[in-house]
Amino acid sequence: MVSTSPSLTDALAAGPLVLDGGLSNQLEAAGHDLTDALWSARLLAEEPEAVVRAHLAYYEAGAQVAITSSYQATFEGFARRGIGEERAAALLGRSVELAREAARRATADGVAGPLYVAASAGPYGAMLADGSEYRGRYGLSVDELERFHRPRLEVLAAARPDVLALETVPDAAEARALVRAVRGLGVPAYLSYSVAGDRTRAGQPLTEAFAVAAEADEVIAVGVNCCAPEDADRAVRSAAQVTGKPVVVYPNSGESWDAGARAWCGEAAFSADRVAAWAADGARLIGGCCRVGPDAIAELAAALGR
Repeated sequence: MVSTSPSLTDALAAGPLVLDGGLSNQLEAAGHDLTDALWSARLLAEEPEAVVRAHLAYYEAGAQVAITSSYQATFEGFARRGIGEERAAALLGRSVELAREAARRATADGVAGPLYVAASAGPYGAMLADGSEYRGRYGLSVDELERFHRPRLEVLAAARPDVLALETVPDAAEARALVRAVRGLGVPAYLSYSVAGDRTRAGQPLTEAFAVAAEADEVIAVGVNCCAPEDADRAVRSAAQVTGKPVVVYPNSGESWDAGARAWCGEAAFSADRVAAWAADGARLIGGCCRVGPDAIAELAAALGR
């Protein structure tokens, strides 16, 4: 059956959409151990139903777009676990299908649609699982990074998500590689940086970083995620001004991770009170990242009238 739902691009033109919150947050809340180099991608093979339930919780909370569990899923990462290319490709495709299944269940349970799926592609550093995803500057060329990203993006695109989520990108050089890697795939993409203040994690000014996607037709939204809520406030305005595109924004709760204690600390600063200002400044995909669960997404959806 051919879908009669508007494309995500058309939906964004009509007004803001609600993204989900932190997938790992919901999986851990359900009792799953994610202390693994594959992170939530491990569950693609071992407990796929858990992934469906996590997506479903966000759809039921008011999210209109679910981000798949493929952030840390790469051919290289799977290979280190003895998983060959054919099986790895199947698991990448499964990440999209699990989100689709959650959308089907949500619709059957009375959740109003349309509901969309964003296929997550994390940065090169996510594959390394050593924290370099928050630093960038891996010592690789743009060409080398493009060769790393392209095969995974081809597989994800073949699974026909509504959009490719090029997320938590720490470095403008990697963004250039990703923008090149999505050309010709036939699926739109959004580009979302991880930032600190008014710079990427690698230290480039955000105006320079956002400009990478300004002329890329494949990129339908640009913005930030996995950052402090107050950093998102400034970044939304900058992304809109530099690119003229819809803005994507989904910050963390505002707490910080203490690697030594392996625990979150500080006060949560994520609040639905910020949503109206983000939307006024051009945000059209609005949600949360680490430590932002279904309850917070429900508040955000209510603030947007969803």
